[in-house]
Amino acid sequence: MANYLLEVGTEELPADFIAGAIAQWQSLIPKTLTEQFLEPEAVEVYGTPRRLAVLVRGLPVRQPDREEEIKGPPAKAAFKDGEPTKAAVGFARKQCAPIEALEVRPTKKGDFVFIQKQIPGRQGKDIVGELSLEWIERLEGKRFMRWGDGDLRFPRPIHSLVALWDGEVLPLELVNGSMTVKSDRLASGHRVLHPKPVSIPEAGDYLPCLRSANIEVDPIKRRELIQQQVEAVAGELGGKAEIYPDLLAEVTNLVEWPTAVVGKFDSSFLSLPRSVIRSVMVTHQRYFPILAQDSLLPYFITVANGDPSKADIIAAGNERVIRARLADGRFFYEADCKKHLETYLPQLEKVTFQEDLGSMADKVKRLMKIAAQIGEQLGLRQEERSVVERVALLCKADLVTQMVYEFPELQGVMGEKYALVSGESEEVAKGIRDHYLPRGADDMMPENMPGQVVGLADRLDTLVSIFGLGMIPTGSADPFALRRGANAVVNITWHGRLKINLVQIIEQSSQDFVAAHPDKESPASSLSLFFRRKAEHEINT
Repeated sequence: MANYLLEVGTEELPADFIAGAIAQWQSLIPKTLTEQFLEPEAVEVYGTPRRLAVLVRGLPVRQPDREEEIKGPPAKAAFKDGEPTKAAVGFARKQCAPIEALEVRPTKKGDFVFIQKQIPGRQGKDIVGELSLEWIERLEGKRFMRWGDGDLRFPRPIHSLVALWDGEVLPLELVNGSMTVKSDRLASGHRVLHPKPVSIPEAGDYLPCLRSANIEVDPIKRRELIQQQVEAVAGELGGKAEIYPDLLAEVTNLVEWPTAVVGKFDSSFLSLPRSVIRSVMVTHQRYFPILAQDSLLPYFITVANGDPSKADIIAAGNERVIRARLADGRFFYEADCKKHLETYLPQLEKVTFQEDLGSMADKVKRLMKIAAQIGEQLGLRQEERSVVERVALLCKADLVTQMVYEFPELQGVMGEKYALVSGESEEVAKGIRDHYLPRGADDMMPENMPGQVVGLADRLDTLVSIFGLGMIPTGSADPFALRRGANAVVNITWHGRLKINLVQIIEQSSQDFVAAHPDKESPASSLSLFFRRKAEHEINT
């Protein structure tokens, strides 16, 4: 048995590509090896910002010899009057077999010629060498690029290949136009901590050799190191780090040798809404916030990929960046709060929802009408209908505030804050925030009734309008997230136990759409079928 190592050295890869590439290789490589009768004991796939690697352990040195049944032409075409025809001779020649080896056997489609072919096994390293380039070229992802004068596409330029069959370098050549990358046993070390390449004696030495060059190539171990370091640093500050899974996953694929570095910001910024501070830290800067007794501390933790002895310099740079971002956030927040939320509504006329559907102001008018219809079906009291109407009117107003323009991920969240500042009731403010829920498959559901009603109205308007334009999702193409919107409608309705007649709402909204677009057909039937399939899927799962 042998071990095989393939490492593809690159310029800095996008973090989201690394995770996807690892998953693809974990599926592709065992499958292609098995198809070649080379069943490995283990396939370990690794990745860092500057490399993808696979270590295949326990590979057979040679394919087993095997017998394979080859189907040829129909018997009536292969033999005439008991003599072989050109079809039979050609088939036998192609299979490197004598005519006498041909056998006629019955099948469901009649008699056919077969041959039992003895296939000697090939050397495993020859097959793996051929497969390696296929593994690289079959990777898929977003934002692939070309470089140099070749047609090879990859997220970043490929600079090196390591290909080791035990201790032997397999001679691979990756050709990209006039450039050729040849395999050897040299892998790049850490850019700062170990700038010289490291020589790998044998495939099985890969992980310890890389660690000696300050590269933790195993993403699972890298993630564990980051989490341990971040938690330890937060504990030293008397707090607890907020470790979001998505942030942890992204940071894991941004560094090769992680070092947790603590930074500080002026405590006066804590007067900002916590969601603003978190957005600056987590979404924009990829920092980990620190909590103490459910209050944010004026500290953050970043994971550096540089020299740990330069932690103070790294922290100072990060502090300058976050200070500027938080100062921007404070300016936007204070400026936005000077105006009542309702005064932003006229600006929605200048925000296009969709070219053929008008502005966000037009959308608000439509969803207000749908929300009123839902409220009527639910038998809401007049004061409840008034709250729903107010939420529907103001639900998109924060889109034109300075804060949401700069931090789009805060839409709805800032709407709630600005509504309270403007003197709106807590129910209205919560409804503005809740109407965006759920934002994804794992998000919380809206508990606020006005938020549920307006959230349904918002999504139904989008579904009816986009379906009406004929832009029905096909395959993976769904630019308006209609599938997610339909799922949300079903889930909100079931979660809130809302007794609504969805077909009736779709019919009325479709009539309104056709009245505004007389050249279009009603989307009611196609949209109802779309929802029926969604509901059946939810029941079956």
